[in-house]
Amino acid sequence: MKNILSKTHVQLSKILLHILVFQKQVKQNQHQLLKRRLTIASEQLGNNTIETNVAVINDLEQIAHNHSQYHWIIIDILTTFVRKNAPYMLQEEVTSNLSTKIRLDIQAALTVIVRRDANKDPVNQQLDLSFTDMRGANLKGANLQQINLYQANLAGANLREANLAGAILSAANLEGANLYLANLEGAILSAANLSEANLSGANLHRASLYLASLHGAILYDTILDGANLRETKFSE
Repeated sequence: MKNILSKTHVQLSKILLHILVFQKQVKQNQHQLLKRRLTIASEQLGNNTIETNVAVINDLEQIAHNHSQYHWIIIDILTTFVRKNAPYMLQEEVTSNLSTKIRLDIQAALTVIVRRDANKDPVNQQLDLSFTDMRGANLKGANLQQINLYQANLAGANLREANLAGAILSAANLEGANLYLANLEGAILSAANLSEANLSGANLHRASLYLASLHGAILYDTILDGANLRETKFSE
């Protein structure tokens, strides 16, 4: 009986070991497949039709959702895609057409970026959408805290209830943008164009508006306490 039990124990140990080895191999294969998918996606993104780009972006969001270790890598891929495919143009080259519609794949990438789980963002990492043309983008309720939007064109964009606390918006174009109830606490808006923007109920506590233009901006219930309003232009 002892011999039988001993042999059974050895056999069970071997079976368990084989199972553990198999599980490890499966995980390694999954990891390699995911890395391959990411490589292909980053290479293809921007080199296909808009419809294909949207499909790739949706696939990347699914990977980021299911595999947190790839979260920031995917966000970086998407921000790079936006910067490359919607570059900033010099003001004299861009008409103030507030009805301009953003490209479908650019909007898809932005949607994934702004609805990401920010709790998975690495410490001391910053979203970078500087020098981008995002006129007319829908960024309602977006989580853009501490983002770099230096010299970005957000004319006519919907930023209603967006979190832009501590954001860098120096020299950004926010003409006609909807910033209703947006949180801009501590944001840097030096030399930004906020003409005709809706800032009703927006929080600009301790924000820097040095040299910013607020011609025709709606400032109903806007919080401006502690804001730097040095040389801010409120009227023509």
